[in-house]
Amino acid sequence: MSAEGDRPTSMRTGLCGRLGLDDVGRSVRLCGWVARRREHGEHLAFLDLRDHTGLVQCVVDGSLEVRSEDVVAVEGVVRARPEGTANPRLATGEVEIGDCRLEVLAAAETPPLSIEDRVEPDEALRMRYRYLDLRRPRMQRNLRLRAAVNSAMRSAIEGHGFCEVETPLLWAPTPEGAREFAVPSRLHHGDFYVLPQSPQLAKQLLMVAGLDRYYQIARCLRDEDPRADRQYEFTQFDLEASFVSQDDVIAIVTDVVSAATEAVTGERPEHFDHMTFEQALERFGTDKPDLRFGMELVDLTAAFEGTALRAFSAPVRRAITLAGGAETSRSRLDALVERARSLGAAGLAWFRVGVEAGEPALDSPLAGHLGAHERTGLLEATGAAPGDLVLAVAGDDRRAVCGVLGALRVELGAKAVGDGPHRFVWVVDFPMFEPGDRGNPVPAHHPFTMPNPDDLPRLLSDPLSVRAQSYDLVLNGWELGSGSVRIHRADVQQQVFDALGISADDARSRFGFLLDAFGYGAPPHGGFAIGLDRMVAIFCGEENIREVIAFPKTQSGADPMTGAPKPLAAAALRELGLAPPKP
Repeated sequence: MSAEGDRPTSMRTGLCGRLGLDDVGRSVRLCGWVARRREHGEHLAFLDLRDHTGLVQCVVDGSLEVRSEDVVAVEGVVRARPEGTANPRLATGEVEIGDCRLEVLAAAETPPLSIEDRVEPDEALRMRYRYLDLRRPRMQRNLRLRAAVNSAMRSAIEGHGFCEVETPLLWAPTPEGAREFAVPSRLHHGDFYVLPQSPQLAKQLLMVAGLDRYYQIARCLRDEDPRADRQYEFTQFDLEASFVSQDDVIAIVTDVVSAATEAVTGERPEHFDHMTFEQALERFGTDKPDLRFGMELVDLTAAFEGTALRAFSAPVRRAITLAGGAETSRSRLDALVERARSLGAAGLAWFRVGVEAGEPALDSPLAGHLGAHERTGLLEATGAAPGDLVLAVAGDDRRAVCGVLGALRVELGAKAVGDGPHRFVWVVDFPMFEPGDRGNPVPAHHPFTMPNPDDLPRLLSDPLSVRAQSYDLVLNGWELGSGSVRIHRADVQQQVFDALGISADDARSRFGFLLDAFGYGAPPHGGFAIGLDRMVAIFCGEENIREVIAFPKTQSGADPMTGAPKPLAAAALRELGLAPPKP
């Protein structure tokens, strides 16, 4: 019982799951929950005692007056199990506690859900009784793994000279694109704080303040619909540094994430891939590429140059190849065509590759309309062999065509989130802006990102062509986080506001404090934010970040355990200067 963390307290001398043959003969006092009880006649009973470290079998002379989930203290002597009764599936399966004396510390009602991982409880019950759900070994493991990740990242970032600083939760509204949670002011009726979507502006001000290197495990909030990889409340490992380049930030984050990975797997990642946004789009159809499998996009432009085939007459032609996919049924192929249309494609061409007269042959509704040059070009461009399936899309918009095939690639080839290796990839050179609905562009990242210096002359004349000094880290197809080199000059910041259609007066009213700070000497700086929930979910093999958060919200944004959100009393609303809702 000498494992780290097994320090005795006044109530217990050790932990259930840490006992082994080295402890045989030792008197112990353990505390925990009754996992299972079994009576063998009137004079012998077995009790499996559970705490957060695992189970241990306790042998009691006489009957047991306890129920499952009762909280008990057990005193006894560790002994080896009788020959032939060891349980190899249990970490403590070679020992048991004998000569037991039992004390009930708290009685328990029959739980409404199973505490064992062998049965997956109903989701509504899990959320309603989350404190019981968290007793399950899977959830205990997830939360403790998360704690280990946090610890490893803290240690790594502090090794780079970063200082932990807490930033405010009550902040001013910002135009970052996502809905914010508003907090009414009791002292200033009609005015509101917002809960921060990120500490972005605060950490930039810390750089102006000369702090040099900041980090924080930050709680952030966005009033956006929850889904598998998004909650109202989320946690990010946030950092900012002065006098650094994009490459410096990437190197620091790579080391921090490597330390987190080592804390989970015991090994540091051997390699982080790097590619530009354009390369990711061309090869994988997405800026969040999953590198655990192939099926990369290929260009069919040369294969169908000058074609008379209407399906490939558009200027952009791309394809993916599903190895062994020639056995795909016609109904499944029809479903893929409809899926491509739902993603915005005009259609989807498919080609089963077979053999005819000893040569590769194509089976497709379009096969009879292809010339010999086009057949050969298609096979050469895709590298498809007999038994494979080729899916092709053509259109006028390159990003849209690649996006459709990128989505199909993931649906056809993606592995479960926890399968295979951890494949990290840095994606850089993102667009600075995206087309907006009202004539002006919108930020692709956020409006405080420094443009690529080579593109600055086009900032106002051709903003959609400007690249940003921004960078994302992707793991197994999930975006782990984003960062950028920040704007540190007031004149460049105003040019970006101009491109976004934010007037000088509007910028002054909304960001005057930031622009004023830049006027007092702001160092060049950059930073990053790692989505802790997403990263831990991948490490745990969970598809939903809810499984690595202690008290999450449901997909409807509710908390069945507490009943939140709830209405405020009329008196409380009046104190805040808010009108009670009409009946």
